[in-house]
Amino acid sequence: MLKLFKNLTLATALLSAVPAPAADHTFEIGKKDFLLDGERFQMRCGEIHFARVPKEYWRHRLQLCKAMGLNTVCAYLFWNLHEFEEGTYNWSGQADAVEFCKLAQEEGLWVVLRPGPYACAEWDGGGLPWWLLKKEDIALRSRDPDFLAATQRWLAEVGRVLGPMQVTHGGPILMAQVENEYGFYGKDAEYMGELRQVMIDSGFDIPLFNCNPRWNLRDGYRDDLFSVVNFGSDPAGSFEELRKIQKDGPLVCGEFYPGWFDTWGAPHHLGNLDQNLADLDYMLKEGASFSIYMAHGGTSFGMWAGADRPFKPDTSSYDYDAPISEAGWIGDKFDKTRALMKRYLLPGETLPDPPAAMPVISVPEFTFSEVAPIYDNLPKPVMSDTPKFMEAYDQGHGAMLYRTKVPAGPSASLELDQVHDFAWVRLDGKNVGIMDRRSRRFKVVLPPRDQEAVLDILVHTMGHVNFGKEIHDRKGISGDVRLGGESLKGPWGAYSLPLDDSMLASLKWQPATGAPEGPKFWRSTFSLEKAADTYLDLRSWGKGVIWINGHCLARYWNIGPTQTAYVPGPWLQEGDNEIIILDLVGPEKASSAGLETPILNELRPELDFARGLSAKAELKLDGVRPIIEGSFDSTKDAKTIEFKIPAKGSQFCLEALSSHDGKPFAAIAELDLLDRQGHSISHATWKIAYASSEEMVGEDGSATNAINGQISDFWHTEWKNAQPGYPHRIVIDLGQEETVAGFKLVPRAGNNPGDIAKYRAYVGNGLAVEKE
Repeated sequence: MLKLFKNLTLATALLSAVPAPAADHTFEIGKKDFLLDGERFQMRCGEIHFARVPKEYWRHRLQLCKAMGLNTVCAYLFWNLHEFEEGTYNWSGQADAVEFCKLAQEEGLWVVLRPGPYACAEWDGGGLPWWLLKKEDIALRSRDPDFLAATQRWLAEVGRVLGPMQVTHGGPILMAQVENEYGFYGKDAEYMGELRQVMIDSGFDIPLFNCNPRWNLRDGYRDDLFSVVNFGSDPAGSFEELRKIQKDGPLVCGEFYPGWFDTWGAPHHLGNLDQNLADLDYMLKEGASFSIYMAHGGTSFGMWAGADRPFKPDTSSYDYDAPISEAGWIGDKFDKTRALMKRYLLPGETLPDPPAAMPVISVPEFTFSEVAPIYDNLPKPVMSDTPKFMEAYDQGHGAMLYRTKVPAGPSASLELDQVHDFAWVRLDGKNVGIMDRRSRRFKVVLPPRDQEAVLDILVHTMGHVNFGKEIHDRKGISGDVRLGGESLKGPWGAYSLPLDDSMLASLKWQPATGAPEGPKFWRSTFSLEKAADTYLDLRSWGKGVIWINGHCLARYWNIGPTQTAYVPGPWLQEGDNEIIILDLVGPEKASSAGLETPILNELRPELDFARGLSAKAELKLDGVRPIIEGSFDSTKDAKTIEFKIPAKGSQFCLEALSSHDGKPFAAIAELDLLDRQGHSISHATWKIAYASSEEMVGEDGSATNAINGQISDFWHTEWKNAQPGYPHRIVIDLGQEETVAGFKLVPRAGNNPGDIAKYRAYVGNGLAVEKE
């Protein structure tokens, strides 16, 4: 395989802090190391996404990366940021990838480019544009002709814009990634080959590579693509797995996790600094290259935050407990990482001092006195016999109101097949309930009606799922709507509420006093003597979206853990600043203020309007025979268990009977169910029906972590306030009856408690039922 790369002649910049003019150099993938001009080059890389950092701060953050000891930065291109509407490309402002690369080169940093088409990254849809989903039968991340055609156009555009920034043309881009962690999704090596060829045809003449976690390195593997492995701990074990498929070439960790991302309703994640440093030290000592994911996380501004599967929306803060904080602050993690890097500098390298932090201000409390109720600002509807997903109405984000009339009649249940993502149901202007995709609660009870009444279903979308097969995540409602078990006939009106600039400009404002109840926009201004970074205090608000001076800032939700929103200084101005807040629930107090420090870990579960079933369900295993029982080995390898006879059921229960270390805890990084062909069963309709306990105080040990596809988080039984002993049980509700032929369990990584030894597994119906 290496002969494919050895003859690549690359034009690069010098490794010093001040770059030299572009000159001819060579960069090769050698038998053991990367080679720059024939000399060993150890890539000390860190991930930074320019879309998550205000453009005015790009240079500052790159200088911090350099000062921390990095010689390379890694950056995704989010396709949907650059082509939000099909055929219209944006490479300006926050999307100016060329400028970011130029700044990196000026600061003496190389760039590793990850252009997709798929990115993941807790970004809306994993970077895939919403308009791909307008085609009902499209198969994303596959050789589907429509998907490949759109991907080819996208990568050709990337080649046109960023081709000159490749190191072969005097730029800083050393390598480019093909796809992203495809082994998590599929096994089609021909698909990976198609994308590799598309990138070559688009003008990429630098080394191409792919990345996967250790358990999926063989899935989609090709020997004409250089492979790197992603992990958050145990570098020795992960590199050992990499060597099984790739006998030579540098050892590279494509993503090394110093922390983790946050989801709404779960605790803020913090990494284990001592373990992180030990693992980095191991890689540096062994001559391995790596990319710290994230070196600087930043913010998923606007409505760009994604969602984990089956549906756990991500917070707008992407702080990630990275060495460089969301606002570009540095502390102990940065200092200790920098000190470690200093010990392994290449000949001739020195580290610059870190730049000063950006100034921060507080803003006195200000109140909101103007409102624009949603129901007073509706556009003309599009009429249809049945409600359709947003994409069918040429909309991919924001909100949509579905309206019809229901006949007079007694109290009855209104039930939908699905809602993506949250729905507020009103009858003749009065709230009757909320539907919530997280817990698959798609039923509310309508009161008796003496006459025909207007039914409103206001759907608010969060991020498109960015991981797994569930990326086929169309928004809104579709399919049968039933009242008392009978299909509700139309016509239906669909009112598009995209929450974009044009919609905000058209709002009709009125005094807040005397305004009708219901979801509404709130407007205020506050005055500043000087503009600088601040954190908007949102603790008195409910759930919605924020705009400041025309910038769509962030989503917010009072359940936490994030209770503030980072406001970059360049988005503020001396004098008056306008702020608009959409609140779908209603504020406790219509006021806010600017704080000098963030609130990233304040949970308020009592405000969550639709909690899951795990704490409210009753286990029903009496008299049920397990489909299989046995013992897991004590290794950290994934465990695949096949049933002698496949079983049908709508629920799966894993009962843990003991642990390998004798401690009372159980932990699972990931749990997959397998069909007859050994393929993973889709998680799209899954939810946790029951968990005997879950740790939600000392860490995010949510049971949902066991089915979200992410192997770096985990379900962990309670340990902070109580330590219940074995047996421990977790029940997955599949949403429909499936034929289950086995399951795959990935244990928690690292030397941590909770590895399950003896177990039983059950498949059936009604294994866990909601308490009355």
